[in-house]
This record gives sequence, structure tokens and C-alpha cells, in this order.
Amino acid sequence: MEPKDYPNNDPGPYTLMAGGQAQDTTQRLEWLLSRATGYFGVTNYLGSKFLQSPNAVGVFEADLRQRGLAFVDDGSGARIGGALPRASADRIVDDQLDGAAIEAQLTALETEASRSGRALGSGFAYPITLEEAAHWTSGLAARGFQLAPASALTARRG
Repeated sequence: MEPKDYPNNDPGPYTLMAGGQAQDTTQRLEWLLSRATGYFGVTNYLGSKFLQSPNAVGVFEADLRQRGLAFVDDGSGARIGGALPRASADRIVDDQLDGAAIEAQLTALETEASRSGRALGSGFAYPITLEEAAHWTSGLAARGFQLAPASALTARRG
């Protein structure tokens, strides 16, 4: 999805553009979805500009709804409504690629889960993120927490 600093930050030729025509958005999304199978939904990569465009988001959501897919965003789309299953991350755990910083974000997710009964984190498959997540998850049960798939946290927003 198009970031605010596009084209300096260019996610590639199939980027969903904020000002794109509906047909272009649908064709790019179809191409992106054709790269994998077995998913229940999609997430955003970047997208700060795209997610602020009601027209672009409307086309995107309509295409997902038609396919029965959910949208799990990194938190940047938390205020967006829509009638498709949605979940927004409470925090991005690896904004800082540092073990102690990632550990602190994961601990903050536990605090949020204790407060509200659920928490969702977002991160990339960076080696440091995977290492910290693996270490963190090994002690979750002893601390009274249980992992759940993002699909378990989706809800329809109106």
C-alpha cells in the first residue's frame, strides 16, 4: 500500500495507490492475492497514504468482502470502519530492531492483554524479531497467557 513518502519509499510495481483507479486497485490486489494460498485475510505493508484515502480503502474493502477475506492491519487502519472482518494491531513490536526494545513491546502486549483480555502485535520476519518472539512465547503459559491466531481477533466494524 502506498506510503506517505512514495516514491522515495516504493513498495514495488503492484503497490495499491491512494489515487489509483478502482480497476487498477482491483487488478493489483488480484495479482498480490495470486501469490499465495490458504490465507484467511491480508495485512498491510506500509500504506499510510493509502489507508487515509476513503475511495481507495472502499475499493480495497469491497474486493476483500467479495472474496470473504479479513483485513488485519498494523494499527495504522484502526479507525477505519467497514463491514468485513477486521483486526488492528495494538502495537508494532519491531519498530526498533533491538532485542531489548522488541522484548519491551512484547511485554507491553501482555499488559494490554491483562487489561482488555486480548492484544495483537504486528512485526516483520526479521531474524531478531523471530528470535525474540520465540523466546517470549516459550514462557507465556507460565505467565498465564495463551497465543491465538489473528483470525480469532477479527470482528466486523460498522
